[in-house]
Amino acid sequence: MTAKAEAKRRTEPTGGPESKLERLKSELERLKLALNLGHELRVEWLPGQVKHFHGKQLSGEVLDGTIYIYDRDEERVLATLRHEFFDYAVCQVVEPYKSIANKLISAMNEEAYRKKERLIERLSTLKLPDEDANRGQG
Repeated sequence: MTAKAEAKRRTEPTGGPESKLERLKSELERLKLALNLGHELRVEWLPGQVKHFHGKQLSGEVLDGTIYIYDRDEERVLATLRHEFFDYAVCQVVEPYKSIANKLISAMNEEAYRKKERLIERLSTLKLPDEDANRGQG
C-alpha cells in the first residue's frame, strides 16, 4: 500500500455510515455478478428512516431501480440487502406471467362488459305488458 493510500485509509471513518454504504455497494455488485441480473440496481442506506407497508415497518424495499435499506442495525443491513435483491430477482421471473394474467383478466372484463351492454340493450327494447291494463282485467 502506498503512503498516500495508507494515509487515506487512516483518515476514513471505520465502521461509519460511509464505510457501511461502501460495503453494501460491494455486496450488491457481488450479487449482480453471481446471478448475472439486477445490473441496473443501486443501493442506498437510510438508517432510521421509517416506512410502513400494510401496517408493518419495512427493513428495505426496491423502488425505481434502487434498493433502499432502512435498518439501523448494521448487523442486519447486509441480510436486508440480500433479501431485497433476491425478492427483486424473483419478481423479475414472475413479472411476465403476472403481465399475461392481467391482460387476460382485462380482456375477460371487456368481453363481460360488452355482453352485459348487449343484454341491457335487448332488455330495454322488450315490450312488457302495461301494468294499468292488467289491473283493469282482474
